[in-house]
Amino acid sequence: MYIPELVCHPQCELAESPVWHQDSGTLYFIDIKKRLLYAQHMSGILEKWPLSSETGSIVLNRSGELFAAQQHHFVSIHLSPFREEVVATTYDEPAHNRFNDGKCDPQGRFWASTMDDNCKLPTGSIWSLDHQLTVHKHESGFIVGNGFGWNLDGTRMYFTDSEKRKIYAWEFDGKQGTLGKLSLFATIAADDGLPDGLCVDSEDHVWSAHWDGGKISRYHPDGTVERTVSLPVPRPTSLAFGGNNFSTLFITTARHQLSEEQLREAPLSGAILSINCEVPGLPSARFGHQD
Repeated sequence: MYIPELVCHPQCELAESPVWHQDSGTLYFIDIKKRLLYAQHMSGILEKWPLSSETGSIVLNRSGELFAAQQHHFVSIHLSPFREEVVATTYDEPAHNRFNDGKCDPQGRFWASTMDDNCKLPTGSIWSLDHQLTVHKHESGFIVGNGFGWNLDGTRMYFTDSEKRKIYAWEFDGKQGTLGKLSLFATIAADDGLPDGLCVDSEDHVWSAHWDGGKISRYHPDGTVERTVSLPVPRPTSLAFGGNNFSTLFITTARHQLSEEQLREAPLSGAILSINCEVPGLPSARFGHQD
């Protein structure tokens, strides 16, 4: 039985994009709406830095520094001293769009989706940033693009279309960084909330967060549900493996647009939670050429 535990509670408005830095034992995550970057050290110390604009996702690069998908830009983030540097900019993006979720593929490219910040118009696109810091536009037509991940042999890319309550799988060409045939991986019922962030464990199963569903689900590789884990909050947002042997599943959550009554009923909304898993995850791919 999985029992959610509290990691920290900075009362994030919209915590997202957890990333585990195994060398330092640090969990990085962001609060999109408060424009903050956090580092939760396993020593118990919580650090934070202000970001210049809404940031949808972060990844580590090969040297352990951070890259971010921020508004309409890909940005490198240096922590000591703190500074942000735009490395690439998207094109033909509506002003009301912003970057949302993203991850690195097994070859070290940074993939991220844009979305309509009002969650109404299908103006979002999937972008990637290659090792030469060149941006590539792929598929378009999403209201809220979300939840990237890759299967263990790197031949399938998962992608979440939150508003349509669907998780898709594309055939993936890792050498070229291109998408092939699209298939439906899973459809989420209306009373289970919206699918949000996801990650893949070492048995090639997919974990996905249910925004307004108050739970996370683990899917078999064929898209059927293997199990669900109830959470003490209605709005989990994303997941990442870390900790000793990558057996800890960290879960970011949100309190964004919850009523006072909902917050009284779910006071851990906006906290970082975790569960211990018998099947561990794997280190996330980092930006840059992979050995």
